[in-house]
Amino acid sequence: MIHLSVPTVGLLVGAAILLLGRKLFWLFVAAVGFAAGAELAPQIIHHPAAVVILVIALALGLLGALLAVLLQAFAVGASGFLAGGWLATRLYAYFAGHVRSVEILFLIGGILGAILFLALFDWALILFSSVLGARLITPAIALAQTSRTILFVVLIVVGIIVQSSMLSPARRYARR
Repeated sequence: MIHLSVPTVGLLVGAAILLLGRKLFWLFVAAVGFAAGAELAPQIIHHPAAVVILVIALALGLLGALLAVLLQAFAVGASGFLAGGWLATRLYAYFAGHVRSVEILFLIGGILGAILFLALFDWALILFSSVLGARLITPAIALAQTSRTILFVVLIVVGIIVQSSMLSPARRYARR
């Protein structure tokens, strides 16, 4: 029987996310759920057994994968819309000193934000999946803090290089 601990699963999932996060968006979101579950379980349940942490982490990971498959385009567009609308109103308030009619400004900023998020989705996903993959891998390897930090940065760079090399040339240069 194979013994899978949270660090072992984190290492395996982290390697997959680091190298294939953009291609496997659902796995990326599942890994986010897994990482959140692994960190939240000890805070929710005092002194949980390792298997309880693993079950909670896997459950949140599966939920994340399901949501990613079902709601990917909507989630990306909605995030961009909200971020763009918020940013437009904040910038206007900063430069103009006040905002009278925020609805139109929010709508315009939201539409531009959704378009931008959807257009840069590949690169954003490459960056975030590389960081998450490195974040899941480094705790599973016993190193001093300085070495762990160096490994973390190197893994991020490797993830970005590997994943960006998988983009077709048209997508690679059109998204910059």
